[in-house]
Amino acid sequence: MLHSQTHLRTRPVSAGYLRAFEAVARHLNFRAAAEEMALTQSAVSRQIQSLEEEVGVSLFLRHTRAVELTTAGSQLLLAVNNGLPRIDAAVRQIRQSAGRKSVSITTFASFASMWLIPRLEQFQRDHPDIDIRIDATDTSLDLELADVDLALRYGPAANMPPKSVRLFGEQLTPVASPWLLKSGSAVHKPADLAQFAFIEAGDANRSHLEWLTWRRWLDGHQLTRLQPKRWLYFNYAYQMVQAALTGQGVVLARLPMVAESLANGDLIEPLPRLRIDSPMAYWLIVGPRGAHRPEITGFCDWLQLQARSTRQTIGEVPDPDTVDDID
Repeated sequence: MLHSQTHLRTRPVSAGYLRAFEAVARHLNFRAAAEEMALTQSAVSRQIQSLEEEVGVSLFLRHTRAVELTTAGSQLLLAVNNGLPRIDAAVRQIRQSAGRKSVSITTFASFASMWLIPRLEQFQRDHPDIDIRIDATDTSLDLELADVDLALRYGPAANMPPKSVRLFGEQLTPVASPWLLKSGSAVHKPADLAQFAFIEAGDANRSHLEWLTWRRWLDGHQLTRLQPKRWLYFNYAYQMVQAALTGQGVVLARLPMVAESLANGDLIEPLPRLRIDSPMAYWLIVGPRGAHRPEITGFCDWLQLQARSTRQTIGEVPDPDTVDDID
């Protein structure tokens, strides 16, 4: 059955036709497909005929005792097999979550891994009836359009929308594992770090994150010509810190991201008086659809308590809750 291109339809194909098509294509038998779908064989045959009219070509070769997919039928079956299971899975998830409280958060991967996720266990223990979904991506989502409730972002105040809540700022400081520092000579001044490898972001010098570079820190301490034992580059902050935790070198870390590791002794800050300020801060932004939901306000309150703890750990003064404009 061939149809003139001038008569091809452009409207979307009925999902019911696609389910009938998938069943027939899987069984290669109209009767078996009809039994599975609890329909008559003639009803299934009519659905397939209607689908072929919609598509404009034959999808099956009908033999006396067998059915065979055409080339077009095989092409459509591949798309149907990819699409229908995803639709069914989405519907199951929606049905399961219907009526449940949930909080969806978008943030960047390093912040999720190093700050948010380690703290979530406490919130889940205190609020077992609230589901949490984290979308960890370095691409900023538009809260007006995306299906998320909150954003945790990183940037200067000038880049943040109105009503953003400042969680904490940051300083940069060299950190390393205690056993790495014990393996070399004592570190009393910046030049002493040259005996170790320096860990850095691979694209830091070519991006907008130039202030995170070792070169900026060294230049600030009049060590423009200092070179470390070697360089070790990674794409993400959590990879850099993981390398430092395993003793592979010294990393110029964002202090809020390593505060817990410093507090429990997994990392050591050998030159605490030589921290440098960053122009960046960490922010909480509430989307328009979640501002008045109790689970969202509760999660925001919990986040701000966690942020207060981080500010205390890193010694950030003044507290942004006590001043009108900290930046």
